[in-house]
Amino acid sequence: MKKSNPLVSIIVSIVIPAIILSKFSDESHLGVLPGFLIALAFPIAQSLYELIKEKKIGFIAIVGLVSIFCTGIIGVLELPTEWLAYKEAAVPLLIGAAVVISLKTPYPLIKKLFYNKELMDVDKIEGILKEKACEDKFEKILRNSTYMVGASFLLSAILNFILTKIIVHSPAGTEAFNQELGKLTALSYPVIALPSTIVMIIALLYLFKQMTKITGLTFDELMSEKFKDKSK
Repeated sequence: MKKSNPLVSIIVSIVIPAIILSKFSDESHLGVLPGFLIALAFPIAQSLYELIKEKKIGFIAIVGLVSIFCTGIIGVLELPTEWLAYKEAAVPLLIGAAVVISLKTPYPLIKKLFYNKELMDVDKIEGILKEKACEDKFEKILRNSTYMVGASFLLSAILNFILTKIIVHSPAGTEAFNQELGKLTALSYPVIALPSTIVMIIALLYLFKQMTKITGLTFDELMSEKFKDKSK
């Protein structure tokens, strides 16, 4: 199944809402409340479209939808502005906690994200690990990678909170609040997503480097045939 285009997702979920909130939510255009609701409708529609298209509901997607819904509640009910900062920090913190806690379950999220048969040749890797009696060492590598991924979400939570406190000051339900929310939405990608993504990439590079070291396989040999076919 063809995956959603990341560029389209960014435009629909970030760029369009930011433009609506900052430029068209005043009384001379859409109005404060209609502009706010229309801006929120875009990321909600994008999230629902991806869920329906891929026919599965992931934890992160659910948390994202809940986050958007909570933002809508804060704006529509005109709740205290500081609630927005706590909400913005709580979402990535919740995801990061779930990633780390999953280590204690039979289904660690790190395996679902990276160490799966869609991406890697799991059968070949496990065969080599068993042959070399390196299973425990490999599990330690997965744990370290998990903590690094969890740290990326912790960084996102801290940056979310700081950025929201710096930008959003006006009462919810006002034109100024919408404009500040638009600015927050526009800055969230370069200021928050990029540093967090860099930390996650470091975790992924660590995982692959350690796997090549203990298995003796090259990066290409670690990858599944299915992934190689998609990359062509």
